[in-house]
Amino acid sequence: MKYLKQRIPQFILLTCLLLVSITTAFAQNSGSIKGSILTSDNQPAEGVSVSIKGANKNTIADNNGNFTLKNMPEGVNILKVTLVGYNDLVQEVKVTTGEVTVVALQLTLSNNELNQVVVLSNKSAFKTNRVSSTLRLQSPIIEIPQNIQVITGKLIQDQQIFNMLEGVTRNVSGATRVEHWDNYANITMRGSQVAAFRNGMNVSSTWGPLTEDMSMVERIEFVKGPAGFMLANGNPSGFYNVVTKKPSGRTKGEASLTLGSFDMYRGTLDFDGKLSKNGKLLYRINVMGEKKQSYRDFDFNDRYTFAPVLKYLVTDKTAITLEYTQQFSKVNAIGSNYAYSKRGYADLPRNFTTSESNLDPTKMTERNILAILDHKISDNWKLTAQTSYLNYQQEGMSLWPSGFDPTNDAILKRAGGNWDILGKIYVGQAFVNGEAKTGSVTHKILSGLDLSDKTFFHDWSQSFTMPDLDIYNPVHGTLAASPTFDRSKSLEDRGVKYQNSYKALYIQDEMGFFDNKLRVTLAGRYTQLKTYDYYSGGTKNNKFTPRVGLSYSIDKNTAAYFVNDQSFNENYGTDWQGKSFNPQTGGNIELGLKRDWLNGKWNSVVSVYQITKNNVLTLDPEHSNSTYQFSRESGQQKTKGFEVDLRGEIFKNLDLIVNYAFTEGKTTKDTDESLVGTQVAGTTKHIQNAWLNYKVDRGTLNGVGFSLGYQYQVKRAPWFISPDNIGMLPDYFRLDGGVSYQKNKVSVNLVVNNILNKYLYSGGYYSYSDMYYWQTEAGTNMRLSVGYKF
Repeated sequence: MKYLKQRIPQFILLTCLLLVSITTAFAQNSGSIKGSILTSDNQPAEGVSVSIKGANKNTIADNNGNFTLKNMPEGVNILKVTLVGYNDLVQEVKVTTGEVTVVALQLTLSNNELNQVVVLSNKSAFKTNRVSSTLRLQSPIIEIPQNIQVITGKLIQDQQIFNMLEGVTRNVSGATRVEHWDNYANITMRGSQVAAFRNGMNVSSTWGPLTEDMSMVERIEFVKGPAGFMLANGNPSGFYNVVTKKPSGRTKGEASLTLGSFDMYRGTLDFDGKLSKNGKLLYRINVMGEKKQSYRDFDFNDRYTFAPVLKYLVTDKTAITLEYTQQFSKVNAIGSNYAYSKRGYADLPRNFTTSESNLDPTKMTERNILAILDHKISDNWKLTAQTSYLNYQQEGMSLWPSGFDPTNDAILKRAGGNWDILGKIYVGQAFVNGEAKTGSVTHKILSGLDLSDKTFFHDWSQSFTMPDLDIYNPVHGTLAASPTFDRSKSLEDRGVKYQNSYKALYIQDEMGFFDNKLRVTLAGRYTQLKTYDYYSGGTKNNKFTPRVGLSYSIDKNTAAYFVNDQSFNENYGTDWQGKSFNPQTGGNIELGLKRDWLNGKWNSVVSVYQITKNNVLTLDPEHSNSTYQFSRESGQQKTKGFEVDLRGEIFKNLDLIVNYAFTEGKTTKDTDESLVGTQVAGTTKHIQNAWLNYKVDRGTLNGVGFSLGYQYQVKRAPWFISPDNIGMLPDYFRLDGGVSYQKNKVSVNLVVNNILNKYLYSGGYYSYSDMYYWQTEAGTNMRLSVGYKF
């Protein structure tokens, strides 16, 4: 050991000297390329991807359109510049040793100018300057008076995130995933569950939508604060917007194969190109198939995704896009991923389950049709009309025990029931956005119509019991056969119906003063909400929600903002009498500071906020029992917090995401006064995340990348809080990392999750059955992906 301690410093020194010598030797026969890029209208091409053909060399143009490529080999190098909506620019550049070659480049518009693809910056970056067109905002992110965090496709790929249930939230301050049932992502941020949007349309429901597979996803945008006027009704805490892949107008493709722990096998295909010689008919097809077992006994998840898209450029001003998405998932009985105990959390192994090998699986199918019409009215104005239909079907069962044997706290009384769902979501939207000028004041105007109808049928009317289970010495295989259910009637006839619909008009004007240094946003939305239930007929409510925002550019790279906005959204479900709930209202006051560092290479956002939500649904203790839990209206919650987000290229080839959030959510009104002052269920006071990626672009290790990241959570409240359950969950720390390699068109990526093999879980205490329940995460596990671009 003494010998090793003496030799380790020497080894490190020799390694450093070797790396320096390699770098020096490489630099002796190299030069540099410096350039500037303009778009067709002579504006700086910020965030453009610049690469060298046949080499692992790439960079991103800064906010002025400038870029630098160092340590370029002597001779002729082929420079390639790409930006969505523009023709690729390819140019030969001669590099001389020890000298700087300067180039000036200008992009030209392609015939695909109306493309809906959202990657306006480099796909190899963790940071982007603009939101997608589905958010309808025309300003750069730094000028928007709101905290918006974008998770790029490259970051999703780097972390090997395969669906919304996985590590998406680590990339956004204050966002956490709170339990799940293998079918949808329950994401909490700023004190409450945030709404799920897809391509700018609200697809949230009580238990949905089906979590999106990342094979069809271009990016994910987390919008903090109400912002309902932009898209649809949303929670005052915010929403996440999943943007699916659209045709790019370039002929290209990609295939990948992944092998992983627990017998995971996954394959994806992505085809992108033109169906007509004139380039007017474009297509994009994404296909995914996945089969995997689990660290939990009898657990599995088999999935497939099929997502074809057609886009037709009718004229140089009009385009039509048609997209169809089908997702399928087959899992063990829902709820089988819970563990239960009367003694406390985490006293059972990770692989514990209440399920059996011969239970019939639960099957979930989601079909989504999207149609978009884009029309460029003039150089400054654009009309968009879009409609979507989402159909969700689920057939299967859920498991939830009736409790423990009163004479033996090791014997669990297993039980369950059928859980069939039919959901139909219709959305229609039309909006106009553009720019105008009155005197010295500029206007960025957005106005539109928003329609939605959500109808869901749930059937959990048939129950069953299973043989008792000794949780500390489980013996499985005692179930003679899987339970059967009567499905002779259609789900519309036998299920409980929920229906929520709304109609809304909205308008926003972002006014720019003093050469757009000061921006004042005035916006408003008038919404009519309707609900339906069998017993009372439903409710009808109207409300106008205003919004005021200020954004001031302290300098070119720094902006401060203030926003005061309100929300008005549905309360899904019914009370113990089957009557619909009245809407939830809320308000948000927020201050923030945004800054681009190194002229746009990386950015930071610091924000403080306070949110008040009224008419929050709370537990109805008078009508709840161990089998059914009902809610009632009139609760209130107040949440205040502080958030910091950093993302981008901190140093050459070093991409970093770091975020921190302090969240203090308190219940200020409740039907049970003993809960007033308690921490809001599912919230975490302190959350700190980081993800680091470094890529070597020269020498022997050219093309090798290293990643490392962690998630750290302190003072976690359980998902369910009652008078008997106000204690905190233990702190959470998870370390992940990976190694990647890319050469020309081939990429290899190995990611190891939960490197420290921590016993990680979330859960709560169920007072009606006097038991603790929790869901564990997998121990140390890995994924190895191989990709090929063609």
